[in-house]
Amino acid sequence: VQLVESGGTLVQAGGSLRLSCAASGFTFSRVVMWWVRQAPGKGLEWVSRLGNLPESIDYTDEVKGRFTVSRDNAKNMFYLQMNNLKPADTAVYYCAKGCVDTGDGYNCNSRGQGTQVTVSS
Repeated sequence: VQLVESGGTLVQAGGSLRLSCAASGFTFSRVVMWWVRQAPGKGLEWVSRLGNLPESIDYTDEVKGRFTVSRDNAKNMFYLQMNNLKPADTAVYYCAKGCVDTGDGYNCNSRGQGTQVTVSS
């Protein structure tokens, strides 16, 4: 399994970014994919997840209306469009699979190396 994120950078509050994740080594089209993030000093927080059915899309309340998740199964690519970014969105963002809520944050059986998103005020 290999997951490689890209697209993170420094952006001003109110700005937009698009994160990408290239997946390989597994049958991507059959798997629910996740975006999770980790802010300094905090645990892993789920941001969004997307399967292959319309009802399988979900967002944490903190990003609803601002972030949009999508996937291209033909290219094994997973995306996160982030609009109206806030300083509270500053974190390392990971694409991942096999994530579960432990009650004390999320654990994922596979995730990439992460991409840093920094939102300045």
